[in-house]
Amino acid sequence: QVQLVESGGGLVQPGGSLGLSCAASGLSSGSYQMAWFRQAPGKEREFVAHIGWTTGRTAYADAVKGRFAISKDDSKSTLFLQMNSLKPEDTAVYYCAVKRTIYFTIVSPDYWGQGTQVTVSS
Repeated sequence: QVQLVESGGGLVQPGGSLGLSCAASGLSSGSYQMAWFRQAPGKEREFVAHIGWTTGRTAYADAVKGRFAISKDDSKSTLFLQMNSLKPEDTAVYYCAVKRTIYFTIVSPDYWGQGTQVTVSS
């Protein structure tokens, strides 16, 4: 049974920083990819950042390159997203996602977290 639990969302001012966490359980074996997605009001869910759990390879959406950083803690089975220089357009519900595959792709994730709200406003 796989569970993904996000935390760290909240209200921040433009230019501020926020760190998100995703605690994963039930993924102790096999190869998999982990990623962050987000969905703003009235918009489709979009890719934010991706990391290969065993390789450490990363990829980012153009909109967040240079501002966001995805990382992981293998011993704690936890995924992180450090968000800096936040903009109002970053406002969205942020979701943790997992795909069971050895390949570096996050298309059609197998599991999703419940989401955590990030609001960037003055």
